[in-house]
Amino acid sequence: MSHPSKETTFVMVKPDGVQRGLIGEILKRIERVGLKIVALKMVVPTEEQCWEHYNKNDEWFTKKGERTITDRQAAGLSVDKPAIEYGKDIVRALVKFMTSGPVVAMVLSGNQAVGIVTKLVGGTEPLTSDVGTIRGDYTLDSYNLSSLDERAVRNLIHCSDKPEEAQREMKIWFKPEEMIKYRQINEAMLYDVNLDGILE
Repeated sequence: MSHPSKETTFVMVKPDGVQRGLIGEILKRIERVGLKIVALKMVVPTEEQCWEHYNKNDEWFTKKGERTITDRQAAGLSVDKPAIEYGKDIVRALVKFMTSGPVVAMVLSGNQAVGIVTKLVGGTEPLTSDVGTIRGDYTLDSYNLSSLDERAVRNLIHCSDKPEEAQREMKIWFKPEEMIKYRQINEAMLYDVNLDGILE
């Protein structure tokens, strides 16, 4: 088992984050907390990458579709297909959104990187994300609005929610040789047990 300080996670600035010029602000928040960038690139995702990335099953499609039906009924809109299809429409909308322009994909390393990034990014829905998080501070979309408009929620950034998910997602977007192993100066202050050599 590797040391917690070596945990890696996958993060992607989505097309809305790129188009709104928030790449630098997002990277600043990530670096400021002490996480190390070990891979970084701008790409235009393919449909195949996106479907593999989202990796949803019929149970997920049905559950999300049921929520969409509830939202549509509350808004007085018709319901003309089964829940599973509305659920698949969510990923179809995500794929359409994610392939609409460039994204910035990255792999980050640091103590419990998955949990730290999740805390920085905030909840999936911008409307209910806490102030101080990336989503809470920089966007205002909601599930209800995106559902009614039949589009993906625009929440600026994707982050892995579990270490094993991070490992799976990294392989979709990066080759092993694209991840750089290096030591960053500030790692000594963050992780070294002894701080010998600070005083002259």
